[in-house]
Amino acid sequence: MISRIDLRGDALPEGGALRDLLPRAEFDVEAALEKVRPICEDVHHRGTAALIEYARKFDGVELTQVRVPAQALKDALERLDPAVRAALEESIRRARIVHRNQRRAEHTTQVVPGGTVTEKWVPVERVGLYAPGGRSVYPSSVVMNVVPAQEAGVESIALASPPQKEFDGLPHPTILAACALLGVDEVYAAGGAQAVAMFAYGTDECAPANMVTGPGNIWVAAAKRYFTGKIGIDTEAGPTEIAVLADSTADPVHVAADLISQAEHDPLAAAVLVTDSAELADAVEKELEPQVAATKHVEDRIKPALAGKQSAIVLVDDLEAGLKVVDAYGAEHLEIQTADAAAWAARVRNAGAIFVGPWAPVSLGDYCAGSNHVLPTGGCACHSSGLSVQSFLRGIHIVDYTRDALAEVTHHVVTLAEAEDLPAHGAALKARFGWKVPGQ
Repeated sequence: MISRIDLRGDALPEGGALRDLLPRAEFDVEAALEKVRPICEDVHHRGTAALIEYARKFDGVELTQVRVPAQALKDALERLDPAVRAALEESIRRARIVHRNQRRAEHTTQVVPGGTVTEKWVPVERVGLYAPGGRSVYPSSVVMNVVPAQEAGVESIALASPPQKEFDGLPHPTILAACALLGVDEVYAAGGAQAVAMFAYGTDECAPANMVTGPGNIWVAAAKRYFTGKIGIDTEAGPTEIAVLADSTADPVHVAADLISQAEHDPLAAAVLVTDSAELADAVEKELEPQVAATKHVEDRIKPALAGKQSAIVLVDDLEAGLKVVDAYGAEHLEIQTADAAAWAARVRNAGAIFVGPWAPVSLGDYCAGSNHVLPTGGCACHSSGLSVQSFLRGIHIVDYTRDALAEVTHHVVTLAEAEDLPAHGAALKARFGWKVPGQ
C-alpha cells in the first residue's frame, strides 16, 4: 500500500541531492499555465459573460449572475446544522485569538538626533479569497482566509467558491453559511482560474482586488502564477502533505490514522513517515490496512495517494538523520511523534506548521487549533510561511530628517552616489545646501 525508502547505512547527501531522494507529487504548474492563459484573458475581455460560460462548461450549471444574493447567505446560515454552526464558531473564535496576537505595531527608531525612520503597517485595501469546492467542501478554508484578513484590518473582502450543480449553481451552502458567520457578504459563484482572473481584472459585478489568497487545484495555482506581479498572492498551493518524524515510542495506530487523514484529500496527497524504527515502520504498514478499509474515499483518493510516488516510509539511522530528512523535505504539515517531541520540534527549520506530540494531530490544525491551515506545499516551507495577518499587511518606512540631521550625513551620501556613478543622487542633497557639501 505504501513504498519504502531506506536511507540507512550511508551518509546522507546535502541539499538538493537529499531532496531528490524524497517522495514528491508531480505538480506541473508551468504546463497548466498555458491552458489557463486564454481563460484568464477571456475573463479580462468579457467579464461576467465569460464567467457564466465557464460555469456552464466546467461546472455544468446555468447562471444568470455570478454574485451570490444576500438572501442565499442568510438562508444558508439559518439552515446550517446547529452542531456544524457551533464547530465553526469555535474554529473562528480560536483563530481570532491567535491571529489577533499577530498584529504588528508601528515603531519609530531615532537613527540620529533629528533623524527618524518609522515603520507603519498598512493593510491591503481589497482582497479576493478562494475557497475550494471540488472533491470536498472546505468551510474551514473560509475561516482560515477571512480571519487573518479581518484581523489585519482589510476593509474590502470578497470570496469566490465554485458553483455547485446540486445547489442550483450556488457555492456549497456550508461555504455560504461560514461567510455569513464571518460577516462576508460579497461572495461569488466562480471557481478555478476564472475566479482568480475575476479578482485580478475585475468585472462589472466584482471590483478588482489587490491580492488573492486561498488554496485550490492546479488551475488556481497556475492562475496565481500568471498574475504574479499584477496582484499579490499567498502561494501556489500544491497537493497537501503530511510528514511524521517518529521513533519507537510513537503509537502506530496514531501514525497510520494521521497519514490516512491527509491521504483522503486527493489522490496526489503526500503521506510520509520518517523513522529510525523498523519495528514502527512495520507496525504502521500493518495498521494502514484495517484503517483504510474502515473509512471512506478509499479507491478514488486514499489508496492512490498512499501508493503514489509522493508517499513513502523513509527509514533512517537515527533521529538526527530524520531531522535532516524532514528539513530537506519541508513538509506542509510536520508531526513530531518522538520521545521529547518538543525538543525535536524546536530544532526543525523547514515546515509549514509543526504538530508536537501524540495529542496535536494535523486534523486539529485543520480546524480548531487556532493556527492557520493555508500553508506552503511542495517544499516551499524552506522559504515561505503560511497565511497570517502579516500576509495582508504592507510595511511602509516613513523617513523624517531635520536640516541638521541631513547635513551631518550628506558627505556620506554624496560619496556613495559618486562611487555608484550616480552623481545626480548626490546633487539632490547638494542643492539643499547651496551646492556645497556641509562640513567641507
